[in-house]
Amino acid sequence: MMSKRGQLVIYSGPSGVGKGTLLAPLLGPDSGLVLSVSATTRSPREGEIDGVHYHFISRESFEQMIADGEMLEYTQYNGNYYGTPKRFVEQQRDAGFDVILEIEVDGAMQVSKLCPDALMIFIMPPSFGELRRRLVDRGTETPAQREGRLTAAVREIACAPRYDFVIVNDELSTARQQLLSAISAGRTLPRFQQNKIEEVLKDAQTSHD
Repeated sequence: MMSKRGQLVIYSGPSGVGKGTLLAPLLGPDSGLVLSVSATTRSPREGEIDGVHYHFISRESFEQMIADGEMLEYTQYNGNYYGTPKRFVEQQRDAGFDVILEIEVDGAMQVSKLCPDALMIFIMPPSFGELRRRLVDRGTETPAQREGRLTAAVREIACAPRYDFVIVNDELSTARQQLLSAISAGRTLPRFQQNKIEEVLKDAQTSHD
């Protein structure tokens, strides 16, 4: 078991930007990176597996988890709840794994307040026209739903400056390398190293005594 507590990586970007495609090859039993599976009240898309892509639960069950304090964050998006079960995240971080939270901007802001040491990474499309094309090619939404996602994308992209890193997903291999570099750099941020800073200062005080 790993001895150091893992970092929490908040991973956001508009629907259709390619977050999953970018991240998937970086996950695995030996990578040290674990994807937190979110819960949602929306219906599964074709090919999605419960417990792998999302925990698909009823609205009543989701609201009960909120009431019981079992959600690290939650938000509503296009009429459905999305949220992060708290227990899994803490268990994995305590075991030394870096936990990736692929969440919407509203949830990201909630988590950043609760977990100020979290690393925040935003995935940006190379252009708005390209984002629209990717959504059309994906073919998983009706035209009305697609327009709803594009409207939401404008608001999400406006929040990008609040993140630590912004990665443009244009050329896949380049963006993937940038993502790995950002995760590695996150371990050196002062807020993530706060315990170590305090430990060394305490040791310095003891040495003087």
